[in-house]
Amino acid sequence: MTFHTLGLSTELLRAVNDEGYTTATPIQQQTIPAILQGHDIFASAQTGTGKTASFTLPLLQRLNLSSPEKSYRHPRALILTPTRELSAQVGDSVTTYGKYLTLKSAIVYGGVGFVPQVQALKRGVDIVVATPGRLLDHLAQKTIDLSQIEIVVLDECDRMLDMGFIHDIRKILAKLPVSRQTLMFSATFSPAIRQLADTLLNQPVQIEVAPRNTAAEQVEQIVHPVDRDRKRELLSHLIGFNNWKQVLVFTRTKHGANRLAEQLAQDGLKATAIHGNKTQSARTRALNDFKQGKVRVLVATDVASRGLDIDQLPHVVNFELPNVPEDYVHRIGRTGRAGHAGRAISLVSKDENSLLQGIEQLLKRKLTTDVILGYEPTASSQLQAKGQPDQQRSKKRRGGQRQTHSASSPYRGKNSTATGNRSRKQPRPV
Repeated sequence: MTFHTLGLSTELLRAVNDEGYTTATPIQQQTIPAILQGHDIFASAQTGTGKTASFTLPLLQRLNLSSPEKSYRHPRALILTPTRELSAQVGDSVTTYGKYLTLKSAIVYGGVGFVPQVQALKRGVDIVVATPGRLLDHLAQKTIDLSQIEIVVLDECDRMLDMGFIHDIRKILAKLPVSRQTLMFSATFSPAIRQLADTLLNQPVQIEVAPRNTAAEQVEQIVHPVDRDRKRELLSHLIGFNNWKQVLVFTRTKHGANRLAEQLAQDGLKATAIHGNKTQSARTRALNDFKQGKVRVLVATDVASRGLDIDQLPHVVNFELPNVPEDYVHRIGRTGRAGHAGRAISLVSKDENSLLQGIEQLLKRKLTTDVILGYEPTASSQLQAKGQPDQQRSKKRRGGQRQTHSASSPYRGKNSTATGNRSRKQPRPV
């Protein structure tokens, strides 16, 4: 189905065409007509399926049809997001698709100056994209008036609940007109999300374009068992030996992200870290450098597991598995976006076996296990679930060599002449 069949205006179709899009994704096909008809929406879709455009395009059209002629405008649409990065990217989407319209927008989030945001709001805007905390600051300072809001979008609702924003959201929604159109988007339809939807939405159209908590089908998922103290060494080897140009690596902690980025830099790999303790300007600079290829490895905590929109990102690495299985799905959703292929690598030590089992239970399948030659864990068998096929385990060959790759391994044959000696020096990353 093309965008021309969805009822969008000429100006919006022109902007979509400028971006090189012609065929609408399943979430866009179902959501855009329903929003244009004025329905409340309760939607769930995998990350990377075009969700942002599915609400941005019809929102712009509805506002444009009723655009006031007054020079000063109170906001008429509010888009709430859980993170600064997601706010910035949604704001960019509003600007991109609305470039042939006269609508104005502003992005409001913490970590940057308050005064420039106040000045932008004073000039008058139609659309505000905001994080809950900074928006509440503006409401407390009376620098924003939400009494004219016609459409409110709650993006990544499950993430906002996980981050403890539920009370902030309710405070904000209490400031909005009762007669409004409300659009809720979530990666999951958890009981908590359904309960929130019941209290906020009026006879919503429910849309679900992917099974709950599933990973994108185009993402190849591989587990590399390895001892914890050799994870960094293996990561450097994989990046350098396979000449990966762009890699997003996830750690559990901010300190761990900083330390890993420094260690990778010492290995000769251009790397930087992004997490909540970084200033917003530093986070924005790191992300831009990564997108532009100035930095080869971006090490991130789960603050970056949602909202990072990087075109054709080929590799995501879980340096440490997340404590919550659902976060694994969000992490690997940074690759394999918009129909492109991607690969998600997890470096798993034996103490993370229970976390791996939780992820596999969520996905309802076993992940492919591939032991890398020279990095065999001291207890690799502990990563093998009961009854898992033996062909995924390391096999000894004549002459002391080991065949460690399955037939489906992406690394098969690349280092088949190396021996199984753990002390053998590996090729230095390039």
